[in-house]
Amino acid sequence: IGTDAGLFLFVALGVVVWWRSRPAGARTMALAALVPVGTAFGYVVSETLKTFVQEERPCRAVVGAAASIAECPAYGDWSFPSNHAAIAGAFAMALALAWRRIAWVTMPLAVLMAFSRVFVGVHYPHDVAAGLVVGALMVVLFVRLLTGPATKLVETMRTSGSAAANWLAGPGEAERGEADREPERDPQRDERRAQAAQASHAGHAAHAGHAPEAPAAAPEPGYGYGHQGRQAAGQAEQYGYGQGGQYDQYGRPFPQQSRQPADQAPYADPDPYSTPYNTPQSPSLTDPYAGQGGAPQQWQDPGQDPQGDWGRQGATYRHGG
Repeated sequence: IGTDAGLFLFVALGVVVWWRSRPAGARTMALAALVPVGTAFGYVVSETLKTFVQEERPCRAVVGAAASIAECPAYGDWSFPSNHAAIAGAFAMALALAWRRIAWVTMPLAVLMAFSRVFVGVHYPHDVAAGLVVGALMVVLFVRLLTGPATKLVETMRTSGSAAANWLAGPGEAERGEADREPERDPQRDERRAQAAQASHAGHAAHAGHAPEAPAAAPEPGYGYGHQGRQAAGQAEQYGYGQGGQYDQYGRPFPQQSRQPADQAPYADPDPYSTPYNTPQSPSLTDPYAGQGGAPQQWQDPGQDPQGDWGRQGATYRHGG
């Protein structure tokens, strides 16, 4: 009884898969239509093997065995392979090929249905194992060979104009609602999306410090007087500030232009020759006007220094030319 109930359950699952495939594509509907046909093919192969092997059933072959729960089949109804197991394996595989998500139901059900034949005493374990394998393999082979022709048959039935054929094959994708259809391609929209993606990629690259150099306004001429001015000019040319660039070696923008030497140097780098707190300079330092024909000078007052940072009042400084 349990084995027959399993067969009825497989038939019910086949109806569910067929109904679910009616609004789907032609190939999906073809796979659902091949479920009963493939199962029948697996049964025919199993029955053919029985006639060649002719193995006696354990309920008659085993001497002194306990009486079987089910009635022992008549002589000539051979044991290997099990037809019930072949049908279960074929049904389970065919349903799984038509709807993969149902495999977690059909596969365990096939195993239980097959080994129930061992439990009732009418088959050996190897009988049902061989039946499961034969049924599943025959369905895979059958579906692989006939999926193409079955798909064309479904397409023909859906466009035949026959009410019965249209009902069996289902409406397919042509009759599905607008909400289920795939939106049509818009070339202009795709082009706009591609341009937006390129712009977004360029923005990410700029944020990462790989943006191309953009033209910048030329700085005002002059960087001040003395050593600090010359140092600022050299550093500006080194880092690209005086050559049209706008980023330093770390990819950060320069501050706004200024005539102050400390501002001209990137990040206001201190001058190693500056005089913080107006401390006296060493007499060995050179005149900021060296090389311009000037003779060594002595400054008595810091007001004589154009930059005002070369000494303090009362100190005497000598700068060699």
